[in-house]
Amino acid sequence: QQINVVVANHGIEALVLLDNQPRQSFDVVLMDMEMPEMDGLTTTQHIRQHPVWADIPIVAMTAHAIKGDRERCLSAGMNGYISKPVAPNVLYQTLIESLLPLA
Repeated sequence: QQINVVVANHGIEALVLLDNQPRQSFDVVLMDMEMPEMDGLTTTQHIRQHPVWADIPIVAMTAHAIKGDRERCLSAGMNGYISKPVAPNVLYQTLIESLLPLA
């Protein structure tokens, strides 16, 4: 199975990118929590308000894993949470769990 990755440099760029693509273009969003222009929580809230993208799985990725981060991410509408450095097995398991409702 092929995996295609598209990179957005910040939250506003991610929103513009999603606005210009059909829903079937992406299966999941890996959301960095600390980005310039617009952070991951704000970007997620905008995605959740968009009628086309409201249901896309979003997985938080953060280097500053502090107490309460996971809960903040999930309450903002994210489906999963991974702290950096990313362990491949944790990434794969989190992606599987985030995509299960779509299967």
